[in-house]
Amino acid sequence: MALAPSGADTAASDVERILGHQFRNQRLLEEALTHRSAAGAGRGSNERLEFVGDRVLGLAVAVWLAEHYPREQEGALGRRLAHLVSQPVLASIAEELGLPALLSVAPGEARAGVRLRASVLADAVEALLGAMFLDGGLEPVQRFVRAKFGVTMLAEAEPPKDAKTALQEWGQARGMGLPVYDIESQAGPSHAPLFVVRVRIGGEVGLGQAGTRRAAEQAAARALLTRLNVS
Repeated sequence: MALAPSGADTAASDVERILGHQFRNQRLLEEALTHRSAAGAGRGSNERLEFVGDRVLGLAVAVWLAEHYPREQEGALGRRLAHLVSQPVLASIAEELGLPALLSVAPGEARAGVRLRASVLADAVEALLGAMFLDGGLEPVQRFVRAKFGVTMLAEAEPPKDAKTALQEWGQARGMGLPVYDIESQAGPSHAPLFVVRVRIGGEVGLGQAGTRRAAEQAAARALLTRLNVS
């Protein structure tokens, strides 16, 4: 397995232990841990698995939430789901699992700190879930989700609101209208972009940055809510 030149079998075993799943197809595991900067020469990146994992994660979390909160309606369940599959939550789980050290990235990107970017870590979690699904079906994904997302889910007694929704409601309650989001800048290579977004509402301004425009908008809204002491 190419994700660790020496001790490759040990590295694979460590990842499988972390995930609670032993892969029948080791190439899926290798691909899930390969950042696009390290792809090439017959080695695929984790983008395709991330695409699958995003959908699988949503399904696994939705089923779990429906079981755990039998009296909540779609809107409340949707807010819980959006929070649990959000970039900050996924990145936090990746850090807890020790994924930054296991990701295969190009040397230049490694020196630039790509392994620590929230967007890259969140993508890696989704890619691993996609790999687990293709290798063993939904059951190992559900086990992982329930084991690793439980603390985050139970920490929210009430369905959480995403930052953009909370800021919009704050502004509307004060007759300010809707927040306006603008891209201040976009930098970095195509495989690791960095968006900086400015949000304006009622004379108040917040800035946020992330690897996607949507995540940067959430970060900007969150920053402004924090400055306004809005919980």
